[in-house]
Amino acid sequence: MIFPGSVVRVTNVDDTYYGFQGLVQRVTDGKVAVLFEGGNWDKIITFRLAELEPVEIGGKKKGK
Repeated sequence: MIFPGSVVRVTNVDDTYYGFQGLVQRVTDGKVAVLFEGGNWDKIITFRLAELEPVEIGGKKKGK
């Protein structure tokens, strides 16, 4: 499920932002506004919900 605050990856291979990861800002009418931050630029791009996949965030548990 994709909600505001989720990290997502662009899965549409025909899109300029293919493979980029960003932060969801809003979800409205099947469209998702995603914020990309990179170095000295920030950009919000709107995608169709089907063009995105959630990214699993989490580190590996360290064992002894």
